[in-house]
Amino acid sequence: MEANMITDTLRKRLLEKDDPFTDILGQEQAKQAVKSSLLAGRHIIIIGPPGIGKTTLAKNISHLLGKGAPFIRIQGSPDLSVEDLLGDIDPVKALKFGPTSTEAFTKGKIFKADKGVLFFDELNRCAEKLQNALLQVLEEGTATIGSYDVDFGIDFLFIATMNPEDSSTEKLSDVLLDRFDLIYMGYPESLDIEKRIVREKGEKLCNVPEKMLTLMAYFIRMLRQSDKLEKKPSVRATLGLYERSQANALLEKRTDVAFGDIKAVLLSVLAHRIRLKPSSRYLISPSEFVAQEFERHVQEAQWEEGESPEEPGGRF
Repeated sequence: MEANMITDTLRKRLLEKDDPFTDILGQEQAKQAVKSSLLAGRHIIIIGPPGIGKTTLAKNISHLLGKGAPFIRIQGSPDLSVEDLLGDIDPVKALKFGPTSTEAFTKGKIFKADKGVLFFDELNRCAEKLQNALLQVLEEGTATIGSYDVDFGIDFLFIATMNPEDSSTEKLSDVLLDRFDLIYMGYPESLDIEKRIVREKGEKLCNVPEKMLTLMAYFIRMLRQSDKLEKKPSVRATLGLYERSQANALLEKRTDVAFGDIKAVLLSVLAHRIRLKPSSRYLISPSEFVAQEFERHVQEAQWEEGESPEEPGGRF
């Protein structure tokens, strides 16, 4: 990609700061990869499971362009059409001004991203026809809509996301992927980082003792290691436990979250955020699985005796 105004602006901002992505805690390897790609003037696809900060990272990149830079979001869907993205020809205006006139053309969302970021969430959920249209835009800077050839004289950064765990998606063609750099993000690297994320991003309703927060974050991280799950709980699950346990404590007229508050909201927060593998789902329900795993890990970690476990995978 040739250098343009957006690339020049990003290069300046990226080289000014050691960590330009302050909205994201951890993810140092992903941040480094993003900085490298942007410095080279590349479009990027951020790949990772839900709830790990892909959208936050994209918005953080947009902030580097300045307050006036647009951030246009498109949600990937099989129903999304080429016209939604690129634009369409108004039949009434086409009769009045002619089918190939500028007046007859209604611009799509991509034009609104000029001098900013076009953020395409879940790119692999869009149909093959739309992928082909994107390829033409990214490769040639033009698009064909009916009898109308659109010349894209716009400057934008294309940031897309993909969830590799989503099976209800379209395969992205190799030629389209070749227009991007792929950036991989995972779950928070450590228990301490996950706890920091929850403290900083979660709603503060009452006091959450450090021991209780450790229990919540630790348990979610243990569930992610389970070989019985094909869909694992994200940081949103940890945030859910953090906020709902506080709400439960307030309803019980207490100012501090206790063990019972976590247990009371556990199934409501977690049962729908996991999916068991076929080998397990006919033997146990998600609710039963969560309840059993919670009891097992609480007993093993000796929570009621005051012991706090270390990072999952280490010693208790």
